Amino acid sequence: MNWFIYFLRLSNGHIYVGSTNEVGRRLKEHNAARVTSTKAFLPAELMSFIAVTSENHARELETYFKTDSGKAVAIKRLIRE
Repeated sequence: MNWFIYFLRLSNGHIYVGSTNEVGRRLKEHNAARVTSTKAFLPAELMSFIAVTSENHARELETYFKTDSGKAVAIKRLIRE
């Protein structure tokens, strides 16, 4: 089963990073205001995602992409402005 690290652009312009095994379901949860950290900044737009083969790897990458340097890499290499 694949796991995904996904990047959302929120209505305030910030990039949200998350991980899931179902990107479509998770995006719907965000836009239905079921995610506390994003519900004040809807709608959320899916900008990019990365597939990996394990949940552990996805969580490690999610943690990295939430750092300042990780977000800079994501914005430069993965997200089209």
